[in-house]
Amino acid sequence: MSTDLSPSSDSFPFGQDVVWTPDPDVVADSNLRRFMDRHDLSDLSALRTRAASDVAWFWDAVLDDLDIEFYDPYDQIVDLSGGIERPTWCVNGKLNIVHNLLDKWQGTPVEDRAALRWEGEDGTTETLTYGELHRRVCRCANALRELGLGTGDRIGLYMPMTPEIVIAFLAIAKIGGVLLPLFSGYGVGALVTRLQGAEAKALFTADGFARRGRPIDMKETADEAVDQCPSVEHVIVRRHLGRNDPPMTSGRDHFWDHFMAGHDPEARTARTNAEDAVMIIYTSGTTGPPKGTVHTHCGFPIKGAQDMYHPMDLKPGETMYWMSDMGWMMGPWLVFGTLTVGATMVLYDGAPDHPDPGRLWRLVDDHEVTHLGVSPTLIRALKTHGDAPVEASDRSSLRAIGSTGSPWDPESWLWCFETVLGGEKPILNYSGGTEIAGGILCGNVLEPLKPAAFSGPVPGMDADVVDEDGTPVREEVGELVLRAPWIGMTRGFWGDDDRYHDAYWDRLDDVWVHGDFAAVDEDGLWYILGRSDDTINVAGKRLGPAEIEALLNAHEAVAESAAIGVPHDVKGSEIVAFVVLEPNHDETAALREALMQGVVDEMGKPLKPREILFADALPKTRNAKVMRRVIRAAYLGDELGDTSSLEDPSTVDAIQEAR
Repeated sequence: MSTDLSPSSDSFPFGQDVVWTPDPDVVADSNLRRFMDRHDLSDLSALRTRAASDVAWFWDAVLDDLDIEFYDPYDQIVDLSGGIERPTWCVNGKLNIVHNLLDKWQGTPVEDRAALRWEGEDGTTETLTYGELHRRVCRCANALRELGLGTGDRIGLYMPMTPEIVIAFLAIAKIGGVLLPLFSGYGVGALVTRLQGAEAKALFTADGFARRGRPIDMKETADEAVDQCPSVEHVIVRRHLGRNDPPMTSGRDHFWDHFMAGHDPEARTARTNAEDAVMIIYTSGTTGPPKGTVHTHCGFPIKGAQDMYHPMDLKPGETMYWMSDMGWMMGPWLVFGTLTVGATMVLYDGAPDHPDPGRLWRLVDDHEVTHLGVSPTLIRALKTHGDAPVEASDRSSLRAIGSTGSPWDPESWLWCFETVLGGEKPILNYSGGTEIAGGILCGNVLEPLKPAAFSGPVPGMDADVVDEDGTPVREEVGELVLRAPWIGMTRGFWGDDDRYHDAYWDRLDDVWVHGDFAAVDEDGLWYILGRSDDTINVAGKRLGPAEIEALLNAHEAVAESAAIGVPHDVKGSEIVAFVVLEPNHDETAALREALMQGVVDEMGKPLKPREILFADALPKTRNAKVMRRVIRAAYLGDELGDTSSLEDPSTVDAIQEAR
């Protein structure tokens, strides 16, 4: 492996200087410092070492530190008799996470604290206290039960980021249902794949939402998808755009207002097992259909809350706004984590630079955001507008900026650090995944930072960087791996457990191979340098090439195709697809446009390819595996690397000559 994945130069990430050091007063008052003092640990190195060597001790201590309440206590925190690939957590414990998110705060001072602050693109705002959110969730839970929905039923969430999506989210978990979050920008095909895969029984949606003042329909897309999903018996529709009512299917569709009306503001919370599924959230891999990662009541929510509480140092009463959609893992992560901690979440339903590039910074001021989560992609876009939109805001409420979604380049990181944070507060770089339930690596308030760096592994994540043989490496690029289980790890893929093993555990014995290139520098700071597999990351939205290829291959004119991710200055990556046509079909502009439109219709405009090119052949191995790595290198004009497994080396020319 080499460092040619570097975002800026051959020397990056090595040889960078420390630009931020922790404030001793912040360190002394941090959640992590108090946790370490409680357990007689001198520093983070000692904590990471003990957490890695005694997994049971650590996660038992985390549950205690987060004050997680169980209906029935667990017999043991983790059972590893099935191996580290398939641990059982909180054995025989009874836990519904909604008890810890809402129920336990009722009758306490937290009940009157803001749980959720919302702002729409048009400037409309709404605030829900923990008490009001609890009452609305109870009404929604009672309404769901009236429809006959309950424990184990999978229910989709295909809605804009409004308070109603959080209410529905929590109500589904409260009745013992299983959340199925869906990206609000998905097209019909992406919805069908996920609704069918999870055998969803109901779907929450909306008439639509506005972006940059332009209405975008959702109900029409939802209808087309649900028509192909016979398991979906109910569709609950929130009127959000305020236009004419969308068409409704009698007996199946219910307007939100009618659905909620008349229901009691108190509802019992289902006494679920700690290891009962609470969410199936899909993530894309390099081959096959999207993977439905399964998460439990004592898994994803605990890991998300620990990441917020420990490395990010979010305290009760503070406010976090992490820009995301509920269909990407950071949406559920925001809900689970803030409410567990007793903090406030902010939702914004709109474009972060509309009507001008100062909108994001005004949101920070108006909602007194202490922790702002962005993507490097967004910062690169906002940087093009210069410093003035930032300097027009106050931003004094900010304690830190978090970032996830794609690797940083040092220039954009430094602009954010110096212009937005005044060179005084940390950027908490954060990287993990949907199947992780949060972060493997994260910045923190206790350790120094360099541009684009992570302080190190999140406590409890036994991370390493290794070469192709699994040998640890430092000061060179290798594979990011994990050597011990953690409470948030996916419990497998819905309906495809063997694929879970193949995806992460097949390369090295008892080692999770995550699929990221990483490095640890001479001072022990960590870096993520991009994907080591074929997964494409478009502005933080991960998808597998197989999804795009399946759409292209469905066209009668297409014999086969290959999709790759290529660099983009703002989005991080864009999709480029290569198509080999069937005999007797001509390469025409009309065909290219039809293929492009087919991808947009099914996947949504945010995932529109940069271009679709016609090729005479695709590079493949002798066992017919398409070599996307070689295709990408040929397209970009990079070194091809090892091509010894190519069945026909001349196919590289076909990519270079594609038109």
